[in-house]
Amino acid sequence: MASSEAQQQAARVAAALAREYPGAECELEHENGFQLLIATILAAQCTDERVNQVTRPLFQKYPTPAQLGALKQEELEELLRPTGFFRNKAKSVKACCQALVRDHNGEVPEELDALVQLPGVGRKTANLVLGVAYGIPTGVVVDTHVLRLSKRLGLADEKNADKAEQTLNQLLPQSEWIDFSHRLILHGRRVCKAKKPLCDNCSLHAICPRVGVEPAN
Repeated sequence: MASSEAQQQAARVAAALAREYPGAECELEHENGFQLLIATILAAQCTDERVNQVTRPLFQKYPTPAQLGALKQEELEELLRPTGFFRNKAKSVKACCQALVRDHNGEVPEELDALVQLPGVGRKTANLVLGVAYGIPTGVVVDTHVLRLSKRLGLADEKNADKAEQTLNQLLPQSEWIDFSHRLILHGRRVCKAKKPLCDNCSLHAICPRVGVEPAN
């Protein structure tokens, strides 16, 4: 069980983020759950902006799992090359699309257990797709920004994303899970950067214990 002190800190952080980023949302462009699923797979170790540049023409030409999954591996690799790690991503995307066609009639399942069984899909991706595309809060999306910031803010001292998610899920009400992720990710990109966090310009400065942050010289 989460302590009341930890829950109070989580509530303060959530409220501050809501004030600072009231309109924060997923920055991966998509028109449906399938597009978001593929875009999220491609977003690993790649910027959302670069992913969007790749997926715009990709989805226009191959809008369904059947069409995308039917591409030859080499052809798909070339299309995904700008996102980095394109060989592994092409394998995951192709296998995921084929599984959607084979096991789900080409539709993205709206259940967490079914989603995480798809190739290339973990809890982070599943939580994001369900939360953003379908409005189903199944857990806080924990990417590298959320993992880093949740530690700095004194919320979750975990190195493993799944364990950090469990902690954050306990600290926050379910109604906060979707928006909290978007806001913390945006804060990590703009302010609480990995190497040089802009603490002096941070709206969370007064409530942040700055765990693990080296003092400025």
